Formats: sequence, C-alpha cells, structure tokens
Amino acid sequence: MKPRLHNDVEGSSAAAESRGISAADADADADEPPGSRIAQKDWLAAWTTVAANSFGGPAGQIAVMHDEIVERRRWVGEQRFLHALNYCMLLPGPEAQQLATYLGWLLRGPMGGLLAGSLFILPGFVSIMVLSILFAAYGDVTWVAGLFYGISAAVIAVVAYAVVRIGRRVIKNSVMLAIAVAAFVAIFFFTVPFPFIVLAAGVTGLVGGIYRPDVFNLIVGHDEQSVSNDEDVLVGDQDVNVGRPTVARSLRVLTAGLVLWFGPVVALAVALGSQSIYVDVAEFFSTAAVLTFGGAYSVLAYISQESVNTYGWLEPGEMISGLGMAETTPGPLIQVVQFVGFMGPYRSPGTLSPLWAGVAGSVVATWVTFIPSFLWIFLGAPFVEHLRGRPSLTSALSAITAAVVGVVLNLAVWFALFTLFGEVDVSERFGAILYQPNLSTIDVPALLIAVGAGVALISRKLTTLQVVAIAAAIGIVVQFATGGPA
Repeated sequence: MKPRLHNDVEGSSAAAESRGISAADADADADEPPGSRIAQKDWLAAWTTVAANSFGGPAGQIAVMHDEIVERRRWVGEQRFLHALNYCMLLPGPEAQQLATYLGWLLRGPMGGLLAGSLFILPGFVSIMVLSILFAAYGDVTWVAGLFYGISAAVIAVVAYAVVRIGRRVIKNSVMLAIAVAAFVAIFFFTVPFPFIVLAAGVTGLVGGIYRPDVFNLIVGHDEQSVSNDEDVLVGDQDVNVGRPTVARSLRVLTAGLVLWFGPVVALAVALGSQSIYVDVAEFFSTAAVLTFGGAYSVLAYISQESVNTYGWLEPGEMISGLGMAETTPGPLIQVVQFVGFMGPYRSPGTLSPLWAGVAGSVVATWVTFIPSFLWIFLGAPFVEHLRGRPSLTSALSAITAAVVGVVLNLAVWFALFTLFGEVDVSERFGAILYQPNLSTIDVPALLIAVGAGVALISRKLTTLQVVAIAAAIGIVVQFATGGPA
C-alpha cells in the first residue's frame, strides 16, 4: 500500500527522527510542503554534504545526491528520484544541479529549490574564483604554470574519453553515426555555429521519431517502475502539495524568471553602454545557457571558439586550463564559464582594476548561466508528468546527443592541436578551415601526460579527479625540470 503524504511519518518517532523530523512536526499542517517538517540544521547539512562532494561530473554528482537524499535521509523515494531525474535529462543545462533544485522544490517549495540549487553551485564558484585569480595573476610562476600545464594535458584525455562515453549511449545505428560525423565536419571544418547544429539535429530527431521511432528513440529515461516504491520515505509516489500547474502560475514564474535573468543585463547596458564587455559576457553566456543539451561538453566547443576567435577573451590553449579547473573542483562542469567570464574583463578592465573587473565578469557569467536552470525547474516541474512521456522529445534528444558526440570530438581535437603543438597553421580551402600543426613543435612531455591520463581513465582504476591531480603534480615537476614557463 502506498504511504499517505501526511501519515508516512506517523508510525514511529524513531523513524521520523532518522529523517531529521521531530515527533512534534510529524503531524504538520496538510497545506505545508512535506520538507517543512525537516529540521533546518538537517536540511542545510544534507545539501552542504551533496555540494561539497559533487565531484566527477553528472554521474558522480547524482550518485552522491541519491546516497544522501534517498538512501541516508529517506526524504525521497526511488521512483520520485528517477522521475525527477528523467525530467532534468530533457532540459538544457547541468542536470545534476537541476535535479538538486527539483528535489529541493519538491520537498520545500521554491525556497527549498533555491537553497538546494544554490548550495550545489557555491563550492565550485568559490574554488574557480580562487583558481582564476591564481591563473591570471600568477600564471608565470613556475609551480603555477606547471600546475596548469599538467592539467591541460590531462584534460585532452578527459574530453576524448567523454566522446567515448557519450557515444556508447547513443551511437547505436548508422543514422546516429551519420549525425555525429556531420556535426563534426560542420563545426570543425566549416565553423557552423553550434546553435544551428542543435536546431538541425533536433528537427531531424523530431521528424525521424515520427517515421522511424526504432532508429531515433534511443535515449530512454530511467525506468521508474523497475524499482519498488519505499514505504518509509517522506515523499514516495504519492501526490505532493506543490501547487497546481495553472497558466496564471506559469506566467508569474516565467515573468519573475525573465526579470531575474535579463534585468541585470539591461541594467548593465543602461549603466555602462551596450558596448560594455560585461554586456557582451551576459549576452554570450545567456545564449550558451540554452544550448547545453547533451551535457556541458556539448557547448564547450561553442564557448571555446567564440571566446577565442570572436571576442578575444582567451588564448587558444587557455580554455583547456579553465576546463581543468572545473574538472577538479566540486559543482557542475559548466562552471567553467566563470573562468571565461573572469579572463575577458581581466584583460579589458576599463576603469576597474583587472582583478575586480575579472571578479565582476565571473559573477555576471555565473548569474546568466544558472538563472535559466532554476527557471526551467520552477516553470516546468508541475507539468513533468505530461512532458516526460512524450516520445517526440526522446527522439529529438537522441539526435541532439548524437550531434553532441561530433561536437565534443571537435573539442578534443581542437584542444589537442593547441596544447600539444607550439605552432598550428590555419588555412582555408573550398570554404573549409584546415588546421596544420608543425610536427617539429610537438610537446612530448604533454603528449605523454595526455596518453597516460587516457590509459588511466580507460582502465577505470582512477577517478577523473585523481587522474587530473596526478597530471598536475607531474606538470609541476616538468616545469621545474625545464626551467619554468617560456
């Protein structure tokens, strides 16, 4: 028998206490969200634990969340957890952070979602801020240069391994392989903008899903019915009082979200002028925020090439250092946008000092990247049952993810070219961009670090964090042995 929403904590005071719920709160008012009965100290402790241990990309972060919220705290049942995860998989943006926001919203309403989602971001934000300052201000110090030298080499292997992992998920027939190859050729040789690739793949998937669902409906959600629903959890498979999904409510949420998202951008444009670098940062990362289907790696190629070639915020090899920061700190991988947002204003500070300009830019980049993630949850979660079951969404996501394989491969090749070779000639033939590395300028130590990192990742004997940390240590040794940065 399924537990009743407000009786699932009645049987035993001990059971309630084990979930951080006092016996006096076990009979809370029916109009209150279920998480209102959780003691504040336990609520903060749980989400702080999740945030502090959110290493290893989405899979590792979701596993930590499951262990803390489902297994240990017993706040959410298996079916509700998987139901929420399936919805977050369909959204642009970091799915683990969105899942934290969703679960917080489910348990405690909007304020719970804001707290859980914000705490998930905070450790990574602080860490990358510190590392960005270190990179910008002390990058010519031998040990700092060595640190990022080793990280950059290892990240080549990390991105290449991501191609394999994502490919295994979706490249299951010749059609998906063709989509991946087409995406790689389009972005690497013809610099087709990433938004057009996503749009083309999504349309292909939608149409293909109608006529050949057996070919296109490849990415399926986690099977909620394959797990038993727990009888002793705070929120199982029962209805929860989170508000009805009305049009009026949706309009209110949408209006508030858009004001929070674009209000600061408009304020910056009015105060500093539309040509301000902070307005450029806000507009660029607002666009990137809605393109992260298929994980952060998918949009990193777009961010890398635009920030180097269009805006001039980074040198070709620097983006890989930023990605290394995101790989070795807690929080979502897309937090790398903070590094890019820091370096652009740091190099064009205007009236501010470079340091404070970089800090301001990183805050702007982080704000416009994550506000949409909160908006997607608060706006769409009430409709999740209706949206999740549509096969057309699954076919579109499958095609987009196949295209992402090609895009991430482009990222791996691009990183390798500008990290392993001192000189890369760029030419154009028949409208295609050709990269020709000077083989005599290959960086052998960096190549060896990248190959070693790849072997370690494929063997699965070390985590990504361990691999990158070891590579960083080797990089420091190499820099001291070779006399420091050139």
